[in-house]
Amino acid sequence: MNHFYTIRLNQKKIILTAAIILTAVILIWTQTPSIITMFTKDEPAALSKGNEDLEDVAVTFNISWGEEKVESILDVLEKEDVQATFFVSGEWAERHPDLLEAISEGTHEIGLLGYRYKSYLDQEPEQIRQDLLKAQEVMDKLGYEDIQLLRTPHGHLNEEIIELAESMQFQVVHWNVNPDDWENPGVESIVDDVMEQTENGDIILLHASDSAKQTAEALETILPGLKNKGYGLITISEMVNQAKAETELID
Repeated sequence: MNHFYTIRLNQKKIILTAAIILTAVILIWTQTPSIITMFTKDEPAALSKGNEDLEDVAVTFNISWGEEKVESILDVLEKEDVQATFFVSGEWAERHPDLLEAISEGTHEIGLLGYRYKSYLDQEPEQIRQDLLKAQEVMDKLGYEDIQLLRTPHGHLNEEIIELAESMQFQVVHWNVNPDDWENPGVESIVDDVMEQTENGDIILLHASDSAKQTAEALETILPGLKNKGYGLITISEMVNQAKAETELID
């Protein structure tokens, strides 16, 4: 037998309860980025997933500091004949032009993480604009012009940040598979997370900064494993260009 319990409140209690709930909703809404799916073309959007009807996924890397792990990751990518997308901070690129060149020569795609790897949620719009302009200036001087892919530092974003980036002709890119490889949870854990979570159109976030000590080894299993599952490994630009790519704003 099903039991239904009715709680009777007097009018004052109802009003007080509603006020508390409304206040909580407002606080949550103003303090965290919205989660909005299925944007129209005119709405600000971060790409976090491609076409679910196509068996393609994108392997991406963030680099904001260090120089020890990049080459081993590039070696695995070359061995498996995979093109990836690397998001780099302008400050890192400025310090390591040789590694940036190695990424480019490996025919991998390059995107930006801004100039300084500092959350955009902690900055005013003009500060964000200046950070992006500085990153563009650095990349232009290094010979990498017209970079249009942007991943915000720490993945922190909201509609205002996306609108600003889009006004500067950037395509904001997020992700939807994240094994937290930078925390070094173990090679097997990284592999299992990626292989169990990944589906059609997914964007996989990995790291090539020095903190990611297990990523290269994990890739030796992940890349052939994804291929064996029938996935095509493509760049973000290829994903963006797919006619039915879906976009969504991610928390």
